[in-house]
Amino acid sequence: MENRNYDIPENANEHCPGPQSEEAGKADSCAGCPNQQICATAPKGPDPDLVTIAERMATIKHKILILSGKGGVGKSTFSAQLSFALAELENQVGLLDIDICGPSIPKMMGLEGHDIHQSNLGWSPVYVESNLGIMSIGFMLPHPDEAVIWRGPRKNGLIKQFVKDVNWGELDYLVVDAPPGTSDEHISIVQFLQATGIDGAIIVTTPQQVSLIDVRKEISFCKKVGIRVIGVVENMSGLRQPISDMRFLKSNETGDEDDVTEWALSYIRSNAPELLSVISCSEVFDATGGGAAKMCMEMGVPFLGKVPMDPQLCRAAEEGRSCFTDQKCTVSAPALKKIIQNLVSSFE
Repeated sequence: MENRNYDIPENANEHCPGPQSEEAGKADSCAGCPNQQICATAPKGPDPDLVTIAERMATIKHKILILSGKGGVGKSTFSAQLSFALAELENQVGLLDIDICGPSIPKMMGLEGHDIHQSNLGWSPVYVESNLGIMSIGFMLPHPDEAVIWRGPRKNGLIKQFVKDVNWGELDYLVVDAPPGTSDEHISIVQFLQATGIDGAIIVTTPQQVSLIDVRKEISFCKKVGIRVIGVVENMSGLRQPISDMRFLKSNETGDEDDVTEWALSYIRSNAPELLSVISCSEVFDATGGGAAKMCMEMGVPFLGKVPMDPQLCRAAEEGRSCFTDQKCTVSAPALKKIIQNLVSSFE
């Protein structure tokens, strides 16, 4: 699908402030840009598209950004399951994927291979259910392995299209899944939505310090741009799974491993059947520094709760389904449900 150019030329330097900015043609990022002189002398003024965006967003009650300091912490999994849960509570929900270079939401929502359709009202989201619509660049790629190699200005133009041209209709919640970090995409979505009212951001992390260091930067970003931090979710907070779901291995004389799962489970069933209902726990990441809860106390932001690492939740994400519709995600679904119920209550 064609990407229109808005304001920022495609041949602009990365981190271009935009022709309408007071810094246009003067910022450090403008050095060497072929448009530098034109931008420096061009008349300045508000972006006229912001009015159209405000009109489009006026039918959406709540807008929530899902952020993370690092990649690989389960941010998109949380965004997907949050959207499933909100829809199952009979809300009208939209999930907007602005991770332009790594769109994983179509896969996690079971929508790979779908295309976006256009009408006289704008782009139509791809629907999982009648009350759950999805928008992502993943629907525009000719092949799922296609790489998106775009500079900031082109990314910004597409994000503007997502909020200006998508016909979301009336929504109770718009969940925005952003890429890791604090880059062009984050600045753009805040710029385009701030005037329409953003409820705030949920930040997803894992317990170890290497992730929390970057979460602190994410919180600082939110404070600088005036976005409320709704709270922090500690994902992958230890591995939890029923013993009945575990595999058992035994080293043999050659140094290889034999799968003895059937023998082990049969032995447990015969000699200690009560163990089959026991949940095994293992701390995968080092949380001796206090994890996200301690960091939230230090930074003065709410801590929303912990979600354990659950192989069944990983399978649900791979299969593009909700973890709440069956009894397989026995350790992660209750933790997610508690966080989401508290979140919904805070909006009532």
